[in-house]
Amino acid sequence: MSGMKLKTLLLGAAAAATATTAQAADLPVAPEPVDYVRVCDAYGSRFYYIPGTETCLRVGGRLRTQFVVNNVMDGGEWGDRNEDGYDWLTRGYAYLDARTATEIGTLRAYVALRMDITNGTSGYKLDAGYISWGGLTAGYLASNFNIYTGQVYVGVVTRDWSDATMNQIAYTAAFGDGFSATIALEDRTARDVSFTDADGDPSVGGTRVPDLVGALNISQGWGSAQLSGALHQVYPDAARNGFFGGGVNAFGWAIGAGVNINLPFANSGSNVYFQGFYADGALSYIGNGITAITINDIGFISDATDGDTNSGFSLSSGIYLQATPTVGLALDGSYAQIDMGYADGGSATFDRWAIDGSVVWEPVSGFGIGADVGYSNSSVDIDGVDDFDELLFGVRMQRTF
Repeated sequence: MSGMKLKTLLLGAAAAATATTAQAADLPVAPEPVDYVRVCDAYGSRFYYIPGTETCLRVGGRLRTQFVVNNVMDGGEWGDRNEDGYDWLTRGYAYLDARTATEIGTLRAYVALRMDITNGTSGYKLDAGYISWGGLTAGYLASNFNIYTGQVYVGVVTRDWSDATMNQIAYTAAFGDGFSATIALEDRTARDVSFTDADGDPSVGGTRVPDLVGALNISQGWGSAQLSGALHQVYPDAARNGFFGGGVNAFGWAIGAGVNINLPFANSGSNVYFQGFYADGALSYIGNGITAITINDIGFISDATDGDTNSGFSLSSGIYLQATPTVGLALDGSYAQIDMGYADGGSATFDRWAIDGSVVWEPVSGFGIGADVGYSNSSVDIDGVDDFDELLFGVRMQRTF
């Protein structure tokens, strides 16, 4: 009898153990923790938190392909067998924008890289790269002196206004109601204008003092306006400095003012702008078109000659009309003049005007197809030097994402 009880107990224990094991196998297993990507809406659309951090990141890009028919006028590329009659460009951009909220303000790091190939020649560069924290910004980005840099889609001819990018450090104070003030130190080399020989070699000395730039800005519902000022060191190289007779070691200066007005009677995005610049010994601040004028492949425009600085001005205006929800029309125009002195005591006046217009169709947000035409005329009051005319055409297809 006792043997039967023992056998019964052993069988019951085995059954219980089997049941317990089966139940344990059916229990759910806790999953490994996973960092899901979270949407960050603190800085606008398309930002996401980097997993494991409180930093928001936006990744973007752009692909552009365009075909430009170069200058078809007398003296242009089409009249020289050694020059390219067209430029066929494909360019890609990659953007990274990282932002973190701090007690002092948003800590931001921005990088824009670009790679391109034109007529079989490829290249790449840093398009922009900077760190900003609160009101402090340091890195490679557009000059704080710049105001408006055009409306047209392609811009086949250069119009004259301040448009430069360089290394810099700047501080911007915001006062509310859209008012702000900026003070900056900017790399001088991006603004040097000097004589160049037929090989393109400049006659400027080494770096000593960066440019000092200041700007006052207002941006409100009606549009925006800005006042800009700059100091620029004029520092020719040793050979040219002696040629100037007595040498030049001075500071040039520049001022600018502009206003951009939204057009309430037209579709959203339509606007018109006006701006003007004056410079003495800092000619880059009035524009890149007139300062690039050459005579017999020699650059005659320079910040200083004959121991003194040279001066000039530019005026420009442009309009953008969002004609329909998918079609935009744009027109830019500029006029610039520089008075130059020379070592022999003579002088000359350079004049340049330019106009550029475009139409763009954007059937899908971020995707555009456009056409552009531009004309410019450059002249100088030197005997035997003819006017130089430019007429160019271009088409572009572009996707931004």
